[in-house]
Amino acid sequence: MAKYSSGTATGAAAFRLAPLPGEPGEVRASFLLWLTAVAAGVLETIIRVIYSLYVGSWSEADVTGVIVRVIVYTVAVYIIAQMRLGKRWARIALAVLLGGIGTLSLVIDPISWLAAGNSLREVFRQADLLFFIIAPIRAAHLAAVIAALVLMFLPAANDYFRHP
Repeated sequence: MAKYSSGTATGAAAFRLAPLPGEPGEVRASFLLWLTAVAAGVLETIIRVIYSLYVGSWSEADVTGVIVRVIVYTVAVYIIAQMRLGKRWARIALAVLLGGIGTLSLVIDPISWLAAGNSLREVFRQADLLFFIIAPIRAAHLAAVIAALVLMFLPAANDYFRHP
């Protein structure tokens, strides 16, 4: 299965809704799931900014955090597009950066909190409205990352990335 390697192909071609020539369904699904994960991250950021502004806790550190997230999301979308175009380096970068480090950043706080002796019952006792809004978004984000990661390494996807 040949990947999309037309001499005129650019990153913009990756955003076509239709399947790319030679693109397996697993790669297309992975692409869409990676974009879903980024969208969940963007949505969480927007909600946190609105919440911070509403409660009056917006700070210079928050501005820096938003700028960093915008840069990370922009680079992630570029790498995701390159992965869909069949670039091996992009698949590895996604696996390491978003699949590994990104997943760790999503789960480290809850795992640390539980490791400190807190119980799941405490989560709901201490939960506020922000938690109930963010938790499902974060769960969808995590599910999208895991599914995208798995799909990116299935046999048909491996063939797609193997052939020049």
